[in-house]
Amino acid sequence: MTQLCGGLMVCGTGSDSGKSTLVAGLCRLLARRGLRVAPFKAQNMSLNSAITASGHEIGRAQAAQAAAGGVPAEAAMNPILLKPTDDRTSQVIVDGRVWRTLDARSYQDAKEELWPLVMARLEDLRSRFDAVICEGAGSPAEINLLEHDITNLRIAREANFASILVGDIDRGGVFASLYGTVSILPEHLAKTIAGFVINKFRGDPSILAEGLAELERLTGRRTLGVIPWIGGIDIDAEDSLALRSRTEGARPTGGNSGMAPLDVAVISLPRISNFTDIEALRIEPAVRVRFVESPGALGVPHLVILPGSKATVADLEWLRAIGLAEAIAALDATTTVLGICGGYQMLGLRIVDEVESRGGADVEGLGLLEVATTFEASKVTRLVTGHALGRRVTGYEIHHGHSGPATTISATRAWIDTDYGPEGARNSTGAVFGTAVHGLFEEDEFRRAFLADVAVRAGTAWDPDQKVSFSSAREARFDTVADAIEANVDISAIMDLIDGARR
Repeated sequence: MTQLCGGLMVCGTGSDSGKSTLVAGLCRLLARRGLRVAPFKAQNMSLNSAITASGHEIGRAQAAQAAAGGVPAEAAMNPILLKPTDDRTSQVIVDGRVWRTLDARSYQDAKEELWPLVMARLEDLRSRFDAVICEGAGSPAEINLLEHDITNLRIAREANFASILVGDIDRGGVFASLYGTVSILPEHLAKTIAGFVINKFRGDPSILAEGLAELERLTGRRTLGVIPWIGGIDIDAEDSLALRSRTEGARPTGGNSGMAPLDVAVISLPRISNFTDIEALRIEPAVRVRFVESPGALGVPHLVILPGSKATVADLEWLRAIGLAEAIAALDATTTVLGICGGYQMLGLRIVDEVESRGGADVEGLGLLEVATTFEASKVTRLVTGHALGRRVTGYEIHHGHSGPATTISATRAWIDTDYGPEGARNSTGAVFGTAVHGLFEEDEFRRAFLADVAVRAGTAWDPDQKVSFSSAREARFDTVADAIEANVDISAIMDLIDGARR
């Protein structure tokens, strides 16, 4: 029989408790100890996705965790990705490819069909790596879903993995959440939980001592560590809950000239996807990025970004209903507008969509770019390299909508030369850009060239004293999390749990 590696399951008391960041930190920590480590999340529900080198689509968080471990991302690390299309249905990505679009009930019925695939992908990783760090989804104690669970403690039990349960103390009620999770679970699942980690603590951890002792007395499990609040990490969040910590107020409406730093307003669409495109802008010391949801919050920014969307037509209707479409159109040419993927599609003249919205035949766009978009059943998922604004660019495409000139005679022109040919569109004034390529701002020289172009158009000075590197900043974040885990968690106990899964 194949010798399988060790592993660990990391579950949380709820969404955004810090599971993804903790897994990334553990991957970095183990890699620094010379182990070849793989992340694994059986089922991820997220509109933030990434493309592997083979062109497969997986959750963005798992791609980041693989990067933290220093290994290439692959589809086996996230065999099922759910991308919500509305409040009731999701596109189901299996092994990196579109499988079906299902409502919640139909997906529950399909889980047992997918269960053997999930375990096969985990076993494959275990045969090729020294350790696999699994991430659960949401809470493992959703008792209405336990019978068909394919992503939390059922995996731990089947794989002989111990689990640690992470609680977010910043939200309050952490002791009740940890105790309640263990107490409500059936015994065969609860016994996989070997200990607790308390996350996002602010202050002196010694004040927790009595509570931790009582928690251990009640549950028979000790707390393996208390991790302090670490600001500014934001490692490729998979949940739009993370946007709440990234919103700032609007700038005054007195115009752009002479204002610094550069003000970037990102439209917080209801079905926003791949908002991680913005992360590289947030590391710039002379750039302020804020997410806005109303015309009053928009102000007069230097740069407006319409990000990706998993429901382009519905989010376009929301823009109009809320008044943001009119507010964006009213901005003069000193403000730059950039649409990425779904945002690019919205900027055009029309959208023909019988695939994603199933009711979007010939929908009028915002009319800021002379392009038209037609949705096709086949999904483009590929890595991209090329040049724009005289600088190298890299990124990836994930889309059903194909955008191109709306007429044979058009003032709109492509502005990116890629290995697949000319891409994107720019209007005649040079103030409105669109592209289907995600991740462009991660290339430092291009990012600075684009922001410099924005500043010139706005009539404001922008010459940051410090030139920052996105890749270096990202590596530093991985190391910061790993350092915090090493300093505040019983790593010997964690290693024993990982080794205990070997067979």
